[in-house]
Amino acid sequence: MATLKISPIVCSSSASSFCYDAKAIPYTSNLPIHKLGVNRRNELQMLRADSTHMGVKPKLEVKERKDEEISNSMVVQELYAIMEIDADRAEMHKNIGRQRDNWNSLLLNSVNGMTVTAATMAGLAAVSNGVGATLMALKLSSGLLYTAVTGILLVMNKIQPSQLAEEQRNATRLFKQLHEEIKTTIALRNPTSVHVKDAMERVLALDEAYPLPLLGNMLNKFPEHVEPAVWWPQVKAQGSRIVKKDDKNGWNGNLEEEMKEIVGILKMKDSAEYVRLSKIVLKVNKILAICGPLFTGSAAIASAFVGSPFCGSLGAVIGVVFGAMATVVNTLEHGGQVGMIFEMYRGSAGFFMLMEESIESTLKEREVDKRENGEVFEVKVALELGRSLPELKKLADDSHLPSSYREEKKEFASKLF
Repeated sequence: MATLKISPIVCSSSASSFCYDAKAIPYTSNLPIHKLGVNRRNELQMLRADSTHMGVKPKLEVKERKDEEISNSMVVQELYAIMEIDADRAEMHKNIGRQRDNWNSLLLNSVNGMTVTAATMAGLAAVSNGVGATLMALKLSSGLLYTAVTGILLVMNKIQPSQLAEEQRNATRLFKQLHEEIKTTIALRNPTSVHVKDAMERVLALDEAYPLPLLGNMLNKFPEHVEPAVWWPQVKAQGSRIVKKDDKNGWNGNLEEEMKEIVGILKMKDSAEYVRLSKIVLKVNKILAICGPLFTGSAAIASAFVGSPFCGSLGAVIGVVFGAMATVVNTLEHGGQVGMIFEMYRGSAGFFMLMEESIESTLKEREVDKRENGEVFEVKVALELGRSLPELKKLADDSHLPSSYREEKKEFASKLF
């Protein structure tokens, strides 16, 4: 009678379980299975099933692990590609910013030099006793210089080189900031396709906010409605949820209320103040941009009547005085970089608007585990506002005070600007 020999071997995956080698079971096909004992029969059926499916699960796990590694590797490669493009963008904006800053200084010096020369010629034409060719040469030279200055000023006031330079400086800083954030994501987190999509959207948003070309895509330097600068993609937040006091991931009810109060202060104080300042600077810039070409154009016309008995000395007075006034106006506008100040205020308002949207979108995230850690988020908000954590908490607590007391304090959320 045939016998069954089953040799147990210890599995590497578990020290307490045994696997059976099906090859070590010598049985003949003539041996009816029903004659075996019930335990032996069940044991034999399990052996057959194990021998059929042995090694399938580990192979699937290895394949899934390899697919995951390949996917992560592709994500990291895409992020590195975006980092390279980001660094190239930052260098481009840096170089162009230097170029446009040079435009501002060189054009201002040239315009002022031409204006002073034209005014001097108009004055010489008035006091000289020359007639004929000498008087005509002085009048013609003065008129040509004033006309050229008027044309250059029209172009300068249209493009605002100082504002262009400030735009490129902001773009350089923001592209460098994005570059460092991507580097941090690769180093400290497990990057996914969501991070790749977010990085691409931020690069494209920066390209739209700070265009490189002058023609076609240049930002309007004298907008009808002043709004904060926006250089980030629209945040799509989920519905709000109530956070419990003992919630996890560093968040609790008190911290959420604190962040809500900070958002309210940013909207009422900081953002509103910088939008107001932007409007004031824009009005001043408009006045200066109109007066400069107006003075030089009037001086160009007046210089043509210098020495004429019809106007007497009025032509010389207008030609010289308006030339001096144009020099002062141009120095105030472009030497004082009023366009740059407008862009700086507009960018500051955009910075506070970005903080508001960032805090609100974080608070609206339903799953607290998907939020940034609450304690880290609080530290970032405090440092971005130039405050310590106790100062930030005190600022939020003071918002609950009576309105009359808050008006007396007039405290802004940010201490940086």
